[in-house]
Amino acid sequence: MSEAINLHRSAINMLMVTSRTFFIPISYLPSELKEAVTSAYLCMRAIDEIEDHPQLPLESKHKLLHSISLLLKKPFNHKELMALFHPYHTLLPEVTLRLGDWINLCPQTLVENVLNATSTMAKGMADWTLKEWRIQNVEDLNEYTFYVAGLVGVMLSDIWKWYDDVETDKDLAIAFGRGLQSVNILRNRAEDLERGVDFFPNGWELEDMFMYARRNLALADVYMKDIKPGPILNFCKIPIVLAHGTLDALTEGKEKMSRAAVTEIVSRVVNRK
Repeated sequence: MSEAINLHRSAINMLMVTSRTFFIPISYLPSELKEAVTSAYLCMRAIDEIEDHPQLPLESKHKLLHSISLLLKKPFNHKELMALFHPYHTLLPEVTLRLGDWINLCPQTLVENVLNATSTMAKGMADWTLKEWRIQNVEDLNEYTFYVAGLVGVMLSDIWKWYDDVETDKDLAIAFGRGLQSVNILRNRAEDLERGVDFFPNGWELEDMFMYARRNLALADVYMKDIKPGPILNFCKIPIVLAHGTLDALTEGKEKMSRAAVTEIVSRVVNRK
């Protein structure tokens, strides 16, 4: 029992370190739901760190992500995963090296969903790594944002169904993830260009990506209409309201929302009757 408690605490600490967007809403969830969402998030974060790694060569990123995708389609084998990570042990961050722990954290009745979603995400990331993230048009952008964020929306919908029999629309769940990702693309624009990556389709200006973000956030607002008031709805509302606020801040020429503004928005969502 103490081992399980330690794993849970360790996962929450890792969440605090790695997630600006999801730590706050996850912290308000009831315990069983918190464990499930934390597990799913950290599994996906583990592979995201491989895709974004500044020192790993593209070939290594592709090999790792592709191999993880195949590994997660089989009954999970921790030794195989560790053998895969071994040549990169000094480069990979803790959240990635502990992917096996995050899988073990997941409730058994949900683990197959989490493994399948993470496997699909890893394959998509592997493919886009080979393409060097060259996004030519809006179809490419939709495909890329599906793999790195739309799948998060689908995974969350699976968790809502598992926990409270909540039915949500898959396409709207994908838009939920896309909306958050497109805000991240806007927020990290200068940093991405500095490292030689451009997530804007050919010919797009800032306003085109703002419109794309707003369009998907509007669909995310519709997605939440299928969810009854309570912890799941609050969870979904917090990142969406913060995303809207971040777009407003970026429009005003700010890099991000102030901490006071974030605190005020979160308080308003969770205390709304």
